[in-house]
Amino acid sequence: MITLITGGARSGKSTYAESIYHDRTDVVYIATSRIEDSEMADRVMIHQSTRPSSWRTFEGNYELKEAIGSESCYLLDCMTVLSSNIMFDLTKNMDKIDIKTQQTVEETICCELISLIDEIREQNKNLILVTNEVGLSIVPEHHISRVYRDILGKVNQKIAALSDEVTVLFCGLPLKLK
Repeated sequence: MITLITGGARSGKSTYAESIYHDRTDVVYIATSRIEDSEMADRVMIHQSTRPSSWRTFEGNYELKEAIGSESCYLLDCMTVLSSNIMFDLTKNMDKIDIKTQQTVEETICCELISLIDEIREQNKNLILVTNEVGLSIVPEHHISRVYRDILGKVNQKIAALSDEVTVLFCGLPLKLK
């Protein structure tokens, strides 16, 4: 079973995703963030404190299928951070990201996620993917932000199409879309 959970920032996505596996011990948490400053370190610490200690953690943005072991349940949190990390890895310090590079970024992100999804399906396991819906707000002022919004929007669409279930959260309340 592949489940996609989406919603705005601080809508309760991670809490909801974790609650689905609350009574399970055979869970792998796929963490995509990188600790590059004290704010991110604090956020990671908070997330870690909400998960059962019995859950195994895999950290990374690439070769995600390496996270798969004997456990039955996997939770990737989140596609939003994974996408920004891959985008910045591939674009470095570009001020303007041309269309070809944008397509390369999108394809790289999708390849990583689809490879994980394919392996999960092949092994008959469960995967929950968490992502932000970044297209509900104003159009970003800066080029890089608009490119990121566009790439993540396309990635979300592709992963939603591959998912068995899709749920959006508003104010902590889940609404099943698929």
